[in-house]
Amino acid sequence: MNIHEYQAKELLRHYGVAVLEGHIAWTAEEAESAAHRLPGPVYVVKAQIHAGGRGAGHFADDPAGKGGVRLARSPAEVRTAAEAMIGRTLVTKQTGPAGRKVRRVYVEAGCDIARELYLSLLVDRDTSRVTIVASTEGGIEIEEVAANHPEKILRVSIDPASGISGFHARKLAFGLGLHGRQIGAFSRFVTGMYQAFNALDCAIVEINPLVVTGGGEVVALDAKVSFDDNALFRQPEVQKLHDESEEDPKELEAAKHSLSYIALDGTIGCMVNGAGLAMATMDIIKLYGAAPANFLDVGGGATKERVTAAFKIILSDPQVEGILVNIFGGIMRCDVIAEGVVAAAREVSLNVPLVVRLEGTNVALGKEIMARSGLPIISADNLADAAEKVVKAVQEAA
Repeated sequence: MNIHEYQAKELLRHYGVAVLEGHIAWTAEEAESAAHRLPGPVYVVKAQIHAGGRGAGHFADDPAGKGGVRLARSPAEVRTAAEAMIGRTLVTKQTGPAGRKVRRVYVEAGCDIARELYLSLLVDRDTSRVTIVASTEGGIEIEEVAANHPEKILRVSIDPASGISGFHARKLAFGLGLHGRQIGAFSRFVTGMYQAFNALDCAIVEINPLVVTGGGEVVALDAKVSFDDNALFRQPEVQKLHDESEEDPKELEAAKHSLSYIALDGTIGCMVNGAGLAMATMDIIKLYGAAPANFLDVGGGATKERVTAAFKIILSDPQVEGILVNIFGGIMRCDVIAEGVVAAAREVSLNVPLVVRLEGTNVALGKEIMARSGLPIISADNLADAAEKVVKAVQEAA
């Protein structure tokens, strides 16, 4: 689960992480009022969406215009900047061409920036430990730094039995070229980040840029926090921060039915049971010249109702030009899948090619149900056959 920058900073503040003073605003009037409560004379107005690269982005109706992070030198300029953002669609590298609608802005006090650094915490699957990643190249995407300047990335893994210690922070501070009072400020900062990461069941905490001020303070200029979805049941306060307006409606509907669904940008809708089989299905669709429109895992114990819901979600995507159902019936029975597919196809008036590959428990009964349905369902013998047939059917329909 992701949250907005202003929410992330408020959470981190509680753990002693230094952040700048700021206020959220839903209207231009609120933004101007927020500026009056800040010290000035420089303010920063930031569009709040669940995506990075806001400053380098552009608004959909003005590709050559300014992005979603703007400086202002008076409350009146803050109001103007907010008016130029709220209600418009911001496009960044992470949003894709569709962009995200800006519904609120964060008005923050400016600061004297002497240096920009990078700092993040994440779970390293290789070491099974929380790892701190730091770099002197702040303000730049860490993937770009890793590709072009890997020597500038510092890593420190934390033993969960002992937790973070002073020597971890000092090692990073020295590696970043910090000195004097900056080292103490950085140590407090990174210790607070680590405590927040563990206490809140985070998946990632990223500060980019982390700035060193002219006075030697270490402050989070931006903050990104994502949470482990599997641990949200024990984080009720974090759950309250969930902003459904930032989520794909199809993904929200899928969650209501306990379906694992992720929208993609292809044209072949996929319904599969098992994450590994789903990945293989998406790969083979690409192999045969098309692209998947989604990842959808109905799980091993799906009911007819859940399968019907899954089918409807796939068809609600206007990009979908064909559907591939690929089921291996172990715990999941093929006849249940067939009943759900038939029921959903009838209910939504199927108007795109549908290819179904079934194998496993009750496969003969499942194929019989589909054959007796009278629907134009194309049966496939194996995964390669299914992918080839759905791509061909979509091409012929076009």
